[in-house]
Formats: sequence, structure tokens, C-alpha cells
Amino acid sequence: MLRTILAVLFAVCYLILGIPVLFVEWLIGKKNPHLRDISSLRMVQWAFRVIYRICGVKLTIIGQENVPKDTPVLYVANHNSYFDIIITYALCENLTGYIAKDSLEKVPLLNIWMKRLYCLFLKRDDMKASLKTILQAIEYVKQGVSICIFPEGTRGDSDEMAPFKEGSLKIAEKAGCPIIPMAITHTRDIIKDHIPFVKPTHVTIQYGTPVYPNELPKEEKRALGRYTQNIIQEMLDHEKAGSL
Repeated sequence: MLRTILAVLFAVCYLILGIPVLFVEWLIGKKNPHLRDISSLRMVQWAFRVIYRICGVKLTIIGQENVPKDTPVLYVANHNSYFDIIITYALCENLTGYIAKDSLEKVPLLNIWMKRLYCLFLKRDDMKASLKTILQAIEYVKQGVSICIFPEGTRGDSDEMAPFKEGSLKIAEKAGCPIIPMAITHTRDIIKDHIPFVKPTHVTIQYGTPVYPNELPKEEKRALGRYTQNIIQEMLDHEKAGSL
């Protein structure tokens, strides 16, 4: 219980005390937008690291060297918990926007930080709005900003992944960027069965080798979601076998 209280207090204090920081960042952006972006990125990453450490998360990272440092990428991951975002975002070396559900756009202050950091909000029940979001993500990638997506469309309640939605994978194909498969394990255990309390958990993040959609055979390119999901499933299976 104490970990939960401390994590929530820290998050609320960060958002409130960050109000003047947002103004300063806005001023910096007038002269140097890139400096503003990097500064915002590092501050939020620091806050996320503090939160997951307060919650007792022990982190094992595998294959981070697979992430190209000189080009934007499309991160594609399985989704188990809100902690998927907190932990993986803290690990991003360069500017990265996340595609999140539109309900987060209604959270005061948090929505400002998310928009500042190129996050996009997806209305799953509005095809026209969803397409607009995907097109904006493609434009961000072309501008040098990586994007992270969870193609299952929602957080899973079991260890079995839901089928990936193919549409979001078009970001990589249309922007010409590599896909980095990410396999996330045990984040559900941080809060599962004891909501809203957290418990210390060992989380593993695995980065697969880059997938270049435009270099794949036609059949695999046509089913890019299934192809990427199979890669992630293999990583999950390997991690599970290693922990037995």
C-alpha cells in the first residue's frame, strides 16, 4: 500500500510542479524546438523511472542494441498493463510518441505532456479519426520521431495475445522505417489481483531485430501484423522457457 501511495503522490506532484516547467519549455521551443523536445523527453523519462522504482520493479533488458540509433522506428509490443508505457518509455533513447486510447486525452496536465511528446490519441470506434491518427503517426516518423504501438488494441487479461490489428502496422510500411518488435513480460503482475496496490515484480523487456517491411516477401508484408506478432510470441516463449 505504501508503494502505491508514494507513486501516486509523486505523479501528482510532478504534474502540478511541472506547470511552470511547461511554460519554460514553451519558451525554449520558440528558439530551439529540438532542445525543448529532448528536455521534455528526459524529464518525463526521469519521472517514469522514479515511479517504477518506487513500485519495486526490477528490470531486465534484452537486445536493446537492436534499436537503430540513427533512424526513427516503429516499436510494436504486446500489451499487459499501463506499466508497459511507463517502463518502455523510460528506455527510449530518442524522441518517441505513443499511440494511446483517447480517454487519456481527457486527463488534465497529462494530456499536455503527452501532446508535447508527440503522443497521439486513437478513437477505436471512429474509423475516420483512426485513419487520421495513423496518417499523423506516419508524418511524425518522416520527421524523425519514433512511434510505439500496441496492436492488440487493448490490455490483455491473460498471457495469450489478441490478434494484432493490421492497420497500425502501415505506419512502418508507408514511412519506410524499421519495426522493432518488443516482448514485455510480467508487467501485469505489478498490479493484477490486488488493484490498486502494487507489488515488487521482475519485468523483462526484449527488443527483437529490426523488421524492414518493404524487404519482406509479398505474403508476409500483406500480413505484417501476424508476422510481427509471431516474432513477439517467439520472444515471449523463449523468456518463459528460460524462467522455468
